[in-house]
Order: sequence, then structure tokens, then C-alpha cells
Amino acid sequence: MTKRTCFTTRLAVLGVAALAAACSTAQHDPAGAANASATAATVSSAPAAVDTAGITRAQALAALTRANDYWQRQNAPQKWAFWDVAAYHTGNMAAYALTGNEAWRAYSTAWAEHNNWRGASSDDKANWKYNYGETGDHVLFGDWQVCFQTYVDLYNLDSVKDPRKIARAREVMEHQMATPNKDYWWWADGLYMVMPVMTKLYKATGNQQYLDRMQDYFQYADQLMYDVGAGLYYRDARYVYPKHKSANGGKDFWARGDGWVFAALAKTLADLPRGHPSRTLLVERYQRMAAVLKTAQQPEGYWTRSLLDPRHAPGPESSGTAFFTYGYLWGMNNGYLDKATYAPVALRGWQFLSKTALGADGKLGYVQPIGDRAIPGQVVNQESTAPFGVGAFLLAGSEMVKFLEK
Repeated sequence: MTKRTCFTTRLAVLGVAALAAACSTAQHDPAGAANASATAATVSSAPAAVDTAGITRAQALAALTRANDYWQRQNAPQKWAFWDVAAYHTGNMAAYALTGNEAWRAYSTAWAEHNNWRGASSDDKANWKYNYGETGDHVLFGDWQVCFQTYVDLYNLDSVKDPRKIARAREVMEHQMATPNKDYWWWADGLYMVMPVMTKLYKATGNQQYLDRMQDYFQYADQLMYDVGAGLYYRDARYVYPKHKSANGGKDFWARGDGWVFAALAKTLADLPRGHPSRTLLVERYQRMAAVLKTAQQPEGYWTRSLLDPRHAPGPESSGTAFFTYGYLWGMNNGYLDKATYAPVALRGWQFLSKTALGADGKLGYVQPIGDRAIPGQVVNQESTAPFGVGAFLLAGSEMVKFLEK
């Protein structure tokens, strides 16, 4: 299995934290931002007619179906539970929720059974780790926890609940929450991997600790990676400006990294109780990102791999574009984003995804390979695909169908 090239030199968690402390030039919100007075979470405006650029619900549903059927024909479900595959299943479950296609539900169930409804396999809690790692003892590393999203989704579908499906998820997360540590999410991807796990488990169990500890972990990640001036997230502490710069000497924000965050905020807000104190900051970050990302979109509908420096790694990329498109569509569908402002952005993104990135046979191309940054000269073309990119496309497609229904 391909390993992440970004971690040739692996990061210890304490090393990451130390890096964060050294980044004194990074701008962050005041410590009290999360406790600011509550503001309106949704956009209060009368529905307006939107020009859908000729895109129909049937076309969007056909594109989604073509992509998912192709992926499942080409890939047996018996694959590991690590992030790259598990992220696909988050999109597959959204597609199932939209369509009720039982073959898609069965595919994710077969994958979950293959992995015994677990992530990393170790039962030796004394040696559980949360630095980067692909081995069984990295149980607390978020890339091994994203699978729990799908396990909870499948659990919720059963009329008679099977506790086995979420037993490992509860064991891992409740052990983690019992520790005093808050630095579990030290890379941007981790927000997508685990924030929705915690809101889903809250809804399944009623345990308030899932929400409160999620807030603690998010505040740590936000202080580590958020640039208040730019309104975007660095991928991790190694890339904070000016320690790291893009080719033009400016700030380098990786598209897929910010895509993970934008999508994480949408998925988390979907399940977060209205009165929880974390909501104010999450909505603020989400709406600010929406405004900033709008200005970074290319005329063709995609976002380049380095968001603010298109020449750093020029050309189309579909995974970040799909996550952004999903985030915009979810926000409009749920009243967090204004349609008149953001519908053109989402529609351009979907046009690129469904007309250029998606082949006639259903293969999704232009997915940047596994990595952690925009890499000058890296080839990303119609043959470049990956499960997490398909998962992001399915999220976007599911929300596009709902958007067109409205």
C-alpha cells in the first residue's frame, strides 16, 4: 500500500507542538474567540431563483452514479481501514443516503466487516500512539479513526441496533477523551477525519463529552494552523509562513488540506446541537473560508493546489475542488451560505468535476496523489485517481442533487 510521501521524516507529536510554539509570526485569533457572543448561524434571506447553468438534477445524479459504480466495479471492498480508503466510504454513505442504492450500502458493510469494525488493531492501550503511523499501534492517530464515521452511519441504519458496529469506535474515542491531551489534531486533514466522528458518536450515545472534547481539540488545531489574516489553514505547523513560503514568496495553503477543513466544518455543523458553545467559532471559520475560497477559484471552476499562488503548481486538481464544492453546496442547502453569492462558485466547481475530471467511463481524474503540499512539477492528469478523491466527488454530487431539488 502506498505510503504518504509527506512523512519521509515522521513527525512526533511533541515535535509538532514545539514547531507551533516557534511560529510566533503566525496570526491567530484572541484566546477568547471561541467564547464570543453567539451570532446567527444561518443566512436569513428569502429564497432567490438561481441560474443553474443548464445543470439538471438528472445529470448530477447520473454523474454521481457513474463515478460510484465505476469505483466499485474496479475495487473490491476488502481493503484496509486507513484514511485513504475510509474517506471514500464517507462519500459512499452520503450517496447511499441520497439514493437508497442497497448495493452501495452493502459495499461499505463488506468493507467494515473485513476490518472487524475497527481502525488500527492494537489492544495494548499503553502503547497507543497518535503521531503519524500506518501500523496497528497508531490507534489514536486520526487517519485510523475516520473509518468510525462510516461504522456509525451503518449502525444508525439498522432498525435493531448492533452495538458491535460502534464498540471499537467508542472504546478508542472514550479512552482518548479520558486523557488530558488536547493535541491530537496536529494536521489539517485530521479535522475531517475525526470531528464528524465525535458529533456522530454524540448523537448515537448522548455522551456530552464527545462535543466538549471535540471543542478542546479543535481549539488546539485552530491555534496551531489557522492564519487569521488569510482566513485559511496551513496543512500543519511546518508550513506556517514565513517558515515556509510558496514559489512567489507568499503564504502556501494546500488546496486539499483546506478542503479537508472546509468539508469537516460542514459535516460537523450538520450534527452539532444549536446551543453548543463551539458553534460560534465553527460557523465563523466556515463562512470566512467560503468568502476567501471564492476569490481563489480559477475561471475553469477548479482550485489550484497552492490556493493563493496558482503558478506554484498550476493546473486542475479535483480532490480539493470536490471538497470545496461540497462545502459550498451543503452551506447553501442548509442556510449557512447565501445562494446569490455562492451558487456560481459551486456550479463552476461542479462543471469542472462532472465534465472535465469525470471520464465517460466513470473514472475520476485529476486527483493529486497522496501528499501534504502543492509540489511544483508533479504530474496530475486524467489518469490520476484515488479513493479519497472519489469520496469527495460523491459528497459534492450528493449535495448538488439536493441543491437542484430546491
